[in-house]
Amino acid sequence: MSLPFDSQKLRHFVPLFEMSQDNLNELANKTSIETLAADKKLFSQGEQDNFTYYLLNGEVEFIDSDGNKSSLASKSKQCRYPLEHHQPRQKTAISKTEIHYFKIDNDLLDVLLTWDQNKNYIVNEIGSNEDNENDWMTQILQLEIFRQIPPANIQAMFQRIQSLPVKKDEVIIKQGDEGDFYYIIKSGSCRVIQNSKETGDKELKIADLEAGIGFGEDALISNSPRNASIIMNTDGSLMRLAKDDFIELLKEPILKTVNFNEAEEMVNNGAMWLDVRLVSEHNNKNIPGSMHIPLFLLRLNANKLSHDPKYIVYCDTGSRSASATYILNEKGYDAYLLEGGLISSQAQQESAA
Repeated sequence: MSLPFDSQKLRHFVPLFEMSQDNLNELANKTSIETLAADKKLFSQGEQDNFTYYLLNGEVEFIDSDGNKSSLASKSKQCRYPLEHHQPRQKTAISKTEIHYFKIDNDLLDVLLTWDQNKNYIVNEIGSNEDNENDWMTQILQLEIFRQIPPANIQAMFQRIQSLPVKKDEVIIKQGDEGDFYYIIKSGSCRVIQNSKETGDKELKIADLEAGIGFGEDALISNSPRNASIIMNTDGSLMRLAKDDFIELLKEPILKTVNFNEAEEMVNNGAMWLDVRLVSEHNNKNIPGSMHIPLFLLRLNANKLSHDPKYIVYCDTGSRSASATYILNEKGYDAYLLEGGLISSQAQQESAA
């Protein structure tokens, strides 16, 4: 039997309580309360089900590979956190009593968390430079990120990029839409606008962007919806690169991926772990010794990091950390993406509460 879920009940759980009301409502619409009779299996050791489970009522018993048993009752504060959050499962979970629980698809959860954190990006305003307005190629190539891209990729980018004339007040990107292009401002300026039901559907201006600036990469990197709207302040001209071309020419050369063993070896040689999840997620489980900067604060705090070490960036699944790794490399850091994220079994074995 399953029952609808009140979104406000979700606020009791970590990291769900940090989500926006809009996304909490979205999650509630896709979540239901499930009932399981006593002495029934919730999940088995070795399974990889890609779900996050939370206990609402009752008691669950966990059994590891050596036959050791532990139990968790719904009155425990630990029930605010996911049940045995490992993939593949390292323990079998059995209901000691009738239980009520709910489960969330990990991909959906990570997309919504990525969306929430990306929404909080604050884009630094930059001044216009009318003298160089037409020299957009030179401005773009002076950005730190293009020092890390092979010359052949840059040449291919300029061959594939499309010119787009635009008018004042034209909407270039609409918040909530799927990402399709990466844009560079050739001439003119635009504004970054965010809209949320939490502010009574009022538009909030985040920043103005001028010639020589690129935008729209976040949704392409993390496969999450557009986190803001971009509207032209003036008539102008944009250059746009299709999503597939952006991934091939810009994302892939920048996002260097390492598995857990490779990451451990790098850390032993001076690299640092960087956790970009929410505070509640980091406090629940993390890789010992890791730094912690939530994704939504990374743009503001990246300049406080030392450029000396390499950084191994992680979240739960790799979606948010992909955005973070790109941002760091864009700013000139040597950053690597942890393949599979923290829920990979090898990484979880090294994590601590």
